[in-house]
Amino acid sequence: MEFRTFGRTGLRVSVAGIGAGGPSRLGKATGRSEEESIAVVRRALELGVNYIDTAEAYGTEEIVGKSIQGFDRDSLVIATKKGAYRSGEPVPADEFAAGVEASLKRLGVETIDVFHFHGARLDQYGHISEELAPLLQSMQQAGKIRHLAVSEHFASDFEHRLLRQAIEDDLFDVVMVGFNILNQTARRDVLPVTREKGIATECMFAVRRAFSRPERLREILIELRRSGEIDVEAVDLFEPFKWVMELSDAKTLPEAAYRFCRHEPGIDLVLTGTGNIRHLEDNIASLLRPPLPAEVVERLREIFSRVHSVNGS
Repeated sequence: MEFRTFGRTGLRVSVAGIGAGGPSRLGKATGRSEEESIAVVRRALELGVNYIDTAEAYGTEEIVGKSIQGFDRDSLVIATKKGAYRSGEPVPADEFAAGVEASLKRLGVETIDVFHFHGARLDQYGHISEELAPLLQSMQQAGKIRHLAVSEHFASDFEHRLLRQAIEDDLFDVVMVGFNILNQTARRDVLPVTREKGIATECMFAVRRAFSRPERLREILIELRRSGEIDVEAVDLFEPFKWVMELSDAKTLPEAAYRFCRHEPGIDLVLTGTGNIRHLEDNIASLLRPPLPAEVVERLREIFSRVHSVNGS
């Protein structure tokens, strides 16, 4: 495993992080037993991963808590999240505080290393910055949280409006940003400033449906052609990334996608989520491989440089 200093937090984190959400939720969403989900996390830890990301909404905090038993707590970085809004209404500060306490209990830890506002949107930012951030700062002073963070709602905020505002105000030590081959807007809108300020970055959406389902990738590419975000002649709709495999040693598109994100300047770690141990091992192996050839990276950057309307799902 390779490790990096996690921005100004000073934490040392593995370049691969295990995500307990996403479509799989450690297998919980696909019918896996709790024991199987625990085995996935524990295998990640055995492979050297020390960063685990979960959330109240995922329903996997207890699984994470059970998974880390027997491992050196001081060597692990545990991150979780809670939404600032529920059913379109702001969560009151006292209720949010109770949620943090509940997360601590479910995780079985005394301190949460990184606590995110989950899937935040720009129209929620006032409540977050004025009401809830001060609350978390007080919990930080009490030793219940080490670092404040925010994850964006990349499913709707393709151009990082929330993160741009949060980074400008410098409220958070860590941000979770959507970035992948298809949507590289973070290179322009987020990463230069996080690097300048020492804000740590977690990459989500490195691999989503488009990278494992050819039919979905084709649909997205057709949409991007129609919108003028990619040139018609730039990609073959039926084998759009065949050339990447031909010009590199990547064996699969997901591998290439992970490597593309892992070696992007300004990305500290890349999250990968699965309920399958073999899949986990393959993903971590991909993240530990060298960068794609420079010519491949530059061509991918050029082809998708104008894309701003999709996220890869």
